[in-house]
Amino acid sequence: MSDLCFRIVGPVLRSMDPETAHGLTIRALKSGLIPCLDSFEDSRLKVRLWGLEFANPVGLAAGFDKNAEVVGAVEKLGFGFTEIGSVTPRPQEGNPRPRLFRLAGDGAVINRMGFNNDGLEAVAQRLAARRGKGIVGVNLGKNKDSSDAAADYVAGVRAMAALADYLVINVSSPNTPGLRALQGRDQLTALLKAVLSALAAMPSGPPLLLKIAPDLTEDDKRDIAEAALETGIDGLIATNTTIARPPQLTGFQRGESGGLSGRPLMAPSTGVLADMYRLTGGKLPIIGVGGIDSAETAYAKIRAGASLVQLYTALVYHGPGLVNRIKRGLVELLRADGFDSIAQAIGADHGEM
Repeated sequence: MSDLCFRIVGPVLRSMDPETAHGLTIRALKSGLIPCLDSFEDSRLKVRLWGLEFANPVGLAAGFDKNAEVVGAVEKLGFGFTEIGSVTPRPQEGNPRPRLFRLAGDGAVINRMGFNNDGLEAVAQRLAARRGKGIVGVNLGKNKDSSDAAADYVAGVRAMAALADYLVINVSSPNTPGLRALQGRDQLTALLKAVLSALAAMPSGPPLLLKIAPDLTEDDKRDIAEAALETGIDGLIATNTTIARPPQLTGFQRGESGGLSGRPLMAPSTGVLADMYRLTGGKLPIIGVGGIDSAETAYAKIRAGASLVQLYTALVYHGPGLVNRIKRGLVELLRADGFDSIAQAIGADHGEM
């Protein structure tokens, strides 16, 4: 979709209920009604990580394509990778509507979706049938009524390991009761060991990442860093949405419960990202997500320690043309700082560690 087209279509979509607008967008992508963009690529933006070569570091975050319905269409929008999900073992409807709210003046969204998805079996079938060659991650969750979180994540690993380029253990959504408690050191270590054991038993397992919350104490962050290094997982995603409500929010629906994403999340999520990079000594690759809406905000994540970045909420307000604008801007920012590649900029704000 060109910027001109989005200037026409965008206001129409934003006049609708957010979940209805999202559903129409998914249907349009499935039908091929949204034309692909002339993607901008530059060799300086390539990232090699986990044995994978990313054409660029800009990915689509989980939550947009929960059920792997439009992976092929998303690949044509210029993203370096996409992450589907969150997917739970059994299908679930999620929380009652309304559960998605725009805060347009804040460049933000609040959601309390509750892991609504079609379940592992249906999503696995779609991934198995896809024809694209782009890099696809699968974000795994647990069913709301499950009493055995580890069993749910192990089931996800077994169903998706052969279909995903990387897997994500999501213990940081604020919309599943008790989920964030799994970030405690003992529970997290046990969970990760169970998942890694299941992964090791498979012929060839993809990298395993952990997605963490922005609402962490200093002790929480240290515990997560130690658990990540101890278990030997392959990376972190920092961060999920926040339950905080910054006082500067102006949207009249700012009091709705759920996770806040978008521009107000940029500073806190980048702070957590920088802390995790420091606490892991830069040894663990991190995907930075939260508040990215420009080349400058993407670059700030990279300099803070992100090897890759993801966005979603900003597309609601700026359209898919934003992806190429970010990539072009990143090349200029790298040039201004005297870097020849993204790799040289990762963690630059930390100096020598």
